[in-house]
Amino acid sequence: MKRIALISLLFLAGCGQNPDGGWLGYGEGDYAMISAPQGGWITKLAVERGQMVRRGDLLFTLDSTTQAAGRDQAEASLVQARASLAQEEANLKYTTEELARQNGLVKYNAGARSARDQAENNARQSEARIAQLRAQISQMEASLQSADYALDQRKIVALTEGPVEDIYFRPGEYVSPATSIVSILPPKNVFVRFFVPETQFAAVHLGQKVRITCDGCRPMDAIVTFIASQEEYTPPVIFSVGNREKLVFKVEARATGGLSIHPGQPVEVWPL
Repeated sequence: MKRIALISLLFLAGCGQNPDGGWLGYGEGDYAMISAPQGGWITKLAVERGQMVRRGDLLFTLDSTTQAAGRDQAEASLVQARASLAQEEANLKYTTEELARQNGLVKYNAGARSARDQAENNARQSEARIAQLRAQISQMEASLQSADYALDQRKIVALTEGPVEDIYFRPGEYVSPATSIVSILPPKNVFVRFFVPETQFAAVHLGQKVRITCDGCRPMDAIVTFIASQEEYTPPVIFSVGNREKLVFKVEARATGGLSIHPGQPVEVWPL
C-alpha cells in the first residue's frame, strides 16, 4: 500500500486536476487475505505469485499429524460404542423374552413372582443402558464430525477467485492462527481512487456515474461509492486562502464485476 501511496503522491503533486478537466487517480484493490484458522507448520504451497486460482483450488496445507490422530481416536471410540450398543440390544432381546416367559409362569401360578420381578428389572436396566449408549453415540458422532472438520481445515482451499498477489510464508515455516499466508485479488474487488479539487468538490455525490480512462485501455464507466469526509493536501502545504486549490478530496468509484485495471495504474476520471 505504501507503493501505491507513493505513486499517487508523485503524479498528484502540485496538480489536483488534469488541465483537460479529468481528475487524476489510480487503480486500487480490496485484497482477500487468506489465513489458516489453526496454527501449524506449512507442509505444502500449491500456488505461486501471479497464478490464477478458482474456487475450490488448493492453496496450501498444514501439518495434520495431531488432527489425524484425533480423528482416528474419535472414530475408534465410536466403533466401540456401536459394538456395545449391539451387544446391549441383544441383551434386551433376551431379557424381554425372559420377562414374557416369567409373566406366563406367574399367570398359571407356575413361577415365583420374585423371578418375574427380577426379569422385569433386567429388561428396564437394559432399555436404560441402550438409551444411554445411543446418547453417547450421538455425541461421539458429533465429535467425529468435529475431528473431520479440524482435519479438513489443514488443507486450505480458495473460497474466492483471482490472481495470487503475494505469498507471505513458505513450506517449513510455522504460522499462528489467523495469520495471512496468501493474498488474492478478486477481479470484482478492483476499483479506482481519485482526488477531486476543493473547487469542484460540490459537484461530486455518491452514486454519480464517472468514466475512467488510462493509457492503453478502453474507457470504463463506474459509480462513485465513497467520498472522504475530510479534505487533504497534495503536496503538503500550509493552508491559506491563496492555496485552497491545493486541497483535494479522496473519492472512490467501483463497477459491477470490477474494473479492468491494475492496482497502482494511473487513471483519469471524468464526470458524466
